[in-house]
Amino acid sequence: MNKIKVGFISFAHMHAASYLKVMLDREDVEVVGIADEDAERVRPFSVDRGIPYYADYHALLSEPLDAVVICSENARHAEITKRAAQAGKHILCEKPLGLTESEMLEMIQACKDHGVQLMTAFPCRYITSVQQAKQAIDAGAIGDILAMKGTNRGTMPGGWFIDREQSGGGAVLDHTVHVMDLMHWLTGSKVEEVYAHAETLYHDTDIDDAGMVHVRFANGVVGVLDPSWSRNRNFPTWGDVTLEIVGTKGVLNIDSFAQKNDVFSDVAGKAAAWSFWGDDMDGGLVNSFVNSIRDGKPVEITGEDGYNSARVAIAAYESASTKRAVKLKLQP
Repeated sequence: MNKIKVGFISFAHMHAASYLKVMLDREDVEVVGIADEDAERVRPFSVDRGIPYYADYHALLSEPLDAVVICSENARHAEITKRAAQAGKHILCEKPLGLTESEMLEMIQACKDHGVQLMTAFPCRYITSVQQAKQAIDAGAIGDILAMKGTNRGTMPGGWFIDREQSGGGAVLDHTVHVMDLMHWLTGSKVEEVYAHAETLYHDTDIDDAGMVHVRFANGVVGVLDPSWSRNRNFPTWGDVTLEIVGTKGVLNIDSFAQKNDVFSDVAGKAAAWSFWGDDMDGGLVNSFVNSIRDGKPVEITGEDGYNSARVAIAAYESASTKRAVKLKLQP
């Protein structure tokens, strides 16, 4: 059996560890190496597991790889993606795809020019309730969608996420893109207008940790999203992803992490915990990527999908700054 040869570039983003686990569990994948300028950050995943370590990702790209997984700081996505495309590697890139519209379009074009696939890491598409909602909507169960209300409220990650030069933005960028991708996917339409508010309410930082993003889609659907870092350290999980979808014939409610048990333990005292038993959305994402590369099929979540969601977050900051609605030019 010919194995898909994969390399990891950077473990700056916390999802890298779970993506690696899924890769290592597959018999048809060989993880060729991990590149990261911070050797200690990746030691538990590279040297300790016998996976070759590369201090320079360019050296890893020179290896005979089929694909790379990019989990760097947001500001480096464009540079690394274009280099990987030039090296002929298929790419799974962590979200947000990029920090400006122009650099994201350059990333997409570079991959097209070099004949490689670019997949954006939106694991929320592989949550069971989300997929069931998609099937119900496509079957006409709630009629035509009229409006949507979503939340993506998590715990502040700290580190480079609150360094604007490396992250490009705070909670509004970090958490808008996930649910906005779901909204695009479920409606089959694109956002054409954004009105938003962004503020720092919960933490002593100089970057936004709260916001409200209102959107209007080309097909007339309206939506509102709460993207925030409003969950404290004691919250049972890192956050939530919810979506209420109002149609002409009914309403659908998605609670992405409802597949859980409430655990009360004498060991923990009065503190309760959630024991999640649901499907692994990171596994769904990675398996979809690998299967597409193995089978020579288009990836399920494209670079264009990443672009369409990130540009909404970028427009949200413009709207919050100007206190005006921002019109988006719809791309073909």
